[in-house]
Formats: sequence, C-alpha cells, structure tokens
Amino acid sequence: MKRIAESTVRRLSIYLGFLEDINRRGTTTVSSEQLAKLGGTTSAQVRKDLSLFGSFGKRGLGYSVAELLGRLRQIMGLERRWRVCIIGAGKIGAALAQFEGFAQRGFDVVAVYDSNPARIGEMLGELRIRDVAFLERDAETEKFDIAVLAIPPRGAQKMADRVGRAGIGAILNFVAGQLTAPPKVAMRTVDMAMELEALSFALTNRD
Repeated sequence: MKRIAESTVRRLSIYLGFLEDINRRGTTTVSSEQLAKLGGTTSAQVRKDLSLFGSFGKRGLGYSVAELLGRLRQIMGLERRWRVCIIGAGKIGAALAQFEGFAQRGFDVVAVYDSNPARIGEMLGELRIRDVAFLERDAETEKFDIAVLAIPPRGAQKMADRVGRAGIGAILNFVAGQLTAPPKVAMRTVDMAMELEALSFALTNRD
C-alpha cells in the first residue's frame, strides 16, 4: 500500500467519527461539504483524501453514509478487535486501562503491567496488574497487537525495545521525550505538552 500522510489519516479518523454520529441519527447521505466543515478543511480535500482509496459517492448525490462508514472502518483496520496491553499502572496507565472508549472502538485492553511490587496483584477494574517481568512470556501466548507505554522516561527505550522483541507490532507512547521505534514496530507518541503548546499558539494567534 502506498504511503499515506499522517495528516490524511487524522482527517479520515475525523470523518469516521462524524459518519458514526450521523448514522446513529438516521442520516443516509452526506456531502463532501458537510465532511469538510467538520474536518476543518475543504470539500476538494475530502474528495482527494477519499480518492486515495478508490471511488466513493456520486456527483450531485453525495456519499452513502452506511457505505462510506463501512469502507472507512475497513481502511482504518477497525473491522477486527485489537488486543492491547498497558505497561505502567500509574495515574496515566490506570486511567487508560479503565477507559471504556477503547473497547467501543475495537481496542480491548487485556493486560496491565507494572514493575512496582506494591502494585502487582492489585485490580484495575476487571484486570489484575501483572509483573512486567513476564511481558515476553505473555505476549507469546496472548498475542498482543498494541502496547501502551505509560512509564517514567528512564528505562523507556529499553522497554520499547523489549516490546519489539516480544513481537508486539505497535506502540502508543505516553513517555515524555523521544523514543526510537524498534524495527518493524509502528509507534505513535502522545506529547501532552506539545498539544497544549499548539492550543496556546491557537489562542495567541486567533482573530
């Protein structure tokens, strides 16, 4: 598959959320102008984004909500369930482990790990915190698809490398600072300070 820009993927996610909302309300068709308005872009950009994956809609009639919703879910890989493990049972990790929105989107948190002996064995919702020493063993038998890193920066690169060696294909990183993705591992970093700085810029420079 050809390389798709990250900005395009973000817009596809926005379109998907909008389509799911209007589908629940019984809307059957949607125009590129409506999708553009929500995505903060232009109708031409919407049509360009969608054209990367084939032909959608009919000129003058718009898009079938159900059809486009199904195709976007397929494109985004959301027609299956993804098995997620969280490494780090601190405040961020604990909150993520109990976030119901993941399961609603097809991401099942099936394991939570920590290195603190005082935390191991505690319950987070329905999950018991496991000893991270057993990550590789568990990954082999439970086939995790995604690892969420919510640990202190010190040792985070070594943990990311362990995730790669364990055969887990993707990392969602909440660790401050830069990590290098292991070979053949997709990694996305959530930098909360950067997001706040972007909001600060928007507030400072708005009309």
